[in-house]
Amino acid sequence: MRFFQHLQNDGISPRAQIRLLDNTFMRLVFSFTAVPFVGIPFAIWIYLLGDELGPTITWIIVYLLCAVAIRIWHRRYLHEAKENDEDTVLRRWLPRINKVAFIHGLGISSLYLITPQTHNFDFFLLLNISIAAIVAANATHLTPVISTFTRFFFASWGLLNIGIIWRLEDVMFIVLMLNLLYGFAIYRHALTSHAFFIQQALLEEQSSRLAEQFRQAKEEAEQALLDKNQFLTTASHDLRQPVHAMGFLIEAIIHKNRDDSLMPQLLDLQQSVRSVHLMFNSLLDLSKIESGNVRTAATHVDIGALLDSVVTLFREEANSRALALRTWRPRRRISVMGDPLLVRQSLINLIQNALRYTQRGGVLIAIRPRGAECLVEVWDTGVGIADEEKSKIFSPYYRPELAWKIDSAGHGLGLAVVARCAKLMKVKYGMHSVEGKGSRFWMRFTQYIGEDKAPDTAAAYDNTATPIRYAPLRGACLVVDDDPLVTSAWESLMSTWGITVRCAASAEEAFAIVEDGFTPFAVLCDQRLRSGESGFDILKALFERLPDVSGAMVSGEFNSQILQEAEQEGYLVLRKPLEPARLHALLTQWGAG
Repeated sequence: MRFFQHLQNDGISPRAQIRLLDNTFMRLVFSFTAVPFVGIPFAIWIYLLGDELGPTITWIIVYLLCAVAIRIWHRRYLHEAKENDEDTVLRRWLPRINKVAFIHGLGISSLYLITPQTHNFDFFLLLNISIAAIVAANATHLTPVISTFTRFFFASWGLLNIGIIWRLEDVMFIVLMLNLLYGFAIYRHALTSHAFFIQQALLEEQSSRLAEQFRQAKEEAEQALLDKNQFLTTASHDLRQPVHAMGFLIEAIIHKNRDDSLMPQLLDLQQSVRSVHLMFNSLLDLSKIESGNVRTAATHVDIGALLDSVVTLFREEANSRALALRTWRPRRRISVMGDPLLVRQSLINLIQNALRYTQRGGVLIAIRPRGAECLVEVWDTGVGIADEEKSKIFSPYYRPELAWKIDSAGHGLGLAVVARCAKLMKVKYGMHSVEGKGSRFWMRFTQYIGEDKAPDTAAAYDNTATPIRYAPLRGACLVVDDDPLVTSAWESLMSTWGITVRCAASAEEAFAIVEDGFTPFAVLCDQRLRSGESGFDILKALFERLPDVSGAMVSGEFNSQILQEAEQEGYLVLRKPLEPARLHALLTQWGAG
C-alpha cells in the first residue's frame, strides 16, 4: 500500500497511472519470457564442461512455466482493467505486480547460486555480467512504476551480491565493490528513467486536458453560433416589422410632401431604410454562411451604384463632424465579381472605421480600375496605426491603442468582418498606415468583363435624386396583420395610391369584415399572429370564401416550414420589409390599375 501511495503522489491521474502500470506489466511479461533463453547458453557451457545439468535445466523449465502463467495472468489483468475503474485496478493489481517483480528478481539471481561451477571464474564473471545486463535493461523499461522496479532490483542485486560473497574467494572483494558501484549507477539511472516516464505522463495529461478544453471551447463556440443564428432566425419577424412599416410610411410621406426643400432628406431617409433592409438580409445570409448552409455566389456588382448607396448612410455623420466624405470613380460603369451583400458589408465597415478614428480632414473612397482588376480604397486622415500593431489589425476583438483614446465604443470586429468577407469571396485585401497621419485600406476585385448592361443588383442600390411617382390605383384590399404600427403603414401607403384598405388581426375579424360587405380584390396575410392562428390557414379560407380574389403571404420569417409548404403549393410568399415598388407592381398586376 505504501508503494501505491507513492505512485499517487507523483501527481498524475489514475488513468495515467494505469498507462504506466500497463507498460511496466508488459515489460515484466517480456522479461519472464526472455530470461529462460539467457540460461540456455550457460546450460550448454555446463554440459560441455561435463558438470551436472539438473539444477540449471530445472531453473529453465520453471521459468518457462512462469512465463506462460504470467501471460495468462496478464490477460486477466487486461480484462479487469476494462471492467473496473482505475482506482480499483490500481488498488488490486499494483501490489500483485510488485510481488511478482520481487520474485522475478530473486529468480534471476538464483541461477548464480545453483550452478555447479564453483571454481570457474570466467563462468561466474560472465553470469554476473549477464544478470547485470538484465537488471540494467529493466532499469529503463521496468521503471514507469518505480515501486515495481525497486522490488525487482533489490531482490536480484541483493541476492547476486550474497552469491558473490559466498561463491568467490580471492577476488570476492574486488567483484563485490564493482557490483556495488555498478548497482548504484543502475539505480540512479532507474530514478532518472522513472522521472522521464512521469514527465511524459504529465505532458500527455496536459495535452489531453488542452485537447479537451479545445474540444469544449469549439463545441461552445459552435453552439453559440447556432444559438445566434437561431436567435436571428427567430427574431427576424419582430425585427423586420418596424422596418417594413417605416418603408411604407416614408413612401407615403414622400407622396404627400409638397415642400421641395425636404425632398433630399426624405430620399436619404428612404435609402437608409432600404439599407437597413439590405443589412437584415446580409446578416441572415452571413449567418447561413457561418452555418455552412449557403455558399457565396459570385456575380457582377455595380460597384459605383453600391458605393453611392453606402455613402448615403454616412453623409450626415460626416457633415455633423465637419469631415469631408468624398468619392472618386471613373465616369464609366465599373462592375466587379463578388457577392453583393459581402461587398456592401465590407464597404460599410471600412467607411465606418475610417470616420470613427478621423477627427480632422476627411475620408475618400476611391474606385480605381487596374487592368483586369479593380482596386477599392478607403483613405482617411485619422490617427493611423502603430507599426507593431499592423499585423493584428484584422484580428477579431483587437483595437489599436490609439483607437481606444479616441473612441472606447466598439468591439474590434469591423475590420475582422472585412477580412472574413474578403476571404469568403477570395478577394485580396490589405492596408497601409502611418501613425498620426492616416490609413489606407483596400480590397482588390476582379473586374467583370461582359455585356455592358446594369446587373441585377444595381436596382437595390439605386439612389435616385427624384422620388418615384406611382400611377393611381383603385379597388379594395384586406390585410391580415396584428401589429398596429404595420397596419397603419399599410393603410397610409395604399390609401395614397387610391386603394381602400381594411385590416384584421385574426380570422374572426377578417370574416366579419367580409360579411359586412367588404369585397377586396386582394388579400395580404402575415403568418405569425398573436392569436396563435396560422396566416396561411386564414388565406386559404378566404380564398375558398372569395374565389375571385388574389393574394399572398407577407412575412418576416425566413425558415418557416409553413411558408415553405405554401410556396411548394404555388402560393405567393412575400418577405418583409416589402419594397413599395414591388407592392405597387403586384397590385397593378392583380387588377388595381
